[in-house]
Amino acid sequence: MIAVLLPPTLGVPTRLPGLADRLPDHGLTPVRPEVGGDEHPPHAARYVARASLEINRLVDPGAPTALVAEGGAGPLLGAVGQAQRSAHRPVFGYVLVDAFLPQPGSPTREEIARSQSPEKADPGTPPAGEPPGYRTEPLPMASDWPDAPCGYLLTDPGLGHVARLAGLRGWSVREAAPDEAPQALAELLVELRGMS
Repeated sequence: MIAVLLPPTLGVPTRLPGLADRLPDHGLTPVRPEVGGDEHPPHAARYVARASLEINRLVDPGAPTALVAEGGAGPLLGAVGQAQRSAHRPVFGYVLVDAFLPQPGSPTREEIARSQSPEKADPGTPPAGEPPGYRTEPLPMASDWPDAPCGYLLTDPGLGHVARLAGLRGWSVREAAPDEAPQALAELLVELRGMS
């Protein structure tokens, strides 16, 4: 099984740097695409296009593949999945890791953060280096998503409310400490593979 590990947007470092190194111990082949260029508008479309090209380059079309999105890549997972369907590359499952969930339509990141926050909180001041318009651009629409079973891996307790939302959608949810994430992700992917 191939686990495509989609990195956070804007070159933000992964919170789980050892994940790819430890997945082979659990029978998974990790693929970590190089996704960049999304610091320029249209941010989301650039990320989706670059991720899709990299997946096409790195993964055999017939390989059983799951897409795993971390952080800011989470809301774009449906669009990346739709690009895989367009390329006739079947995806057996989707996993979000410490990320907001994709939403129907073309919401902005700001709207997603508000709707998935416990008290519809203001998303706060953008971090240093975040490009203007990043939070307010409409995200690409992904119709008919999800087309495969979904899961959520929570390693950041601050996103527990989002994991609960994933559970309410009927998704499989796992909680793990960062050092236990490879095992939890492997179990989650095996479960999703069995459901597809």
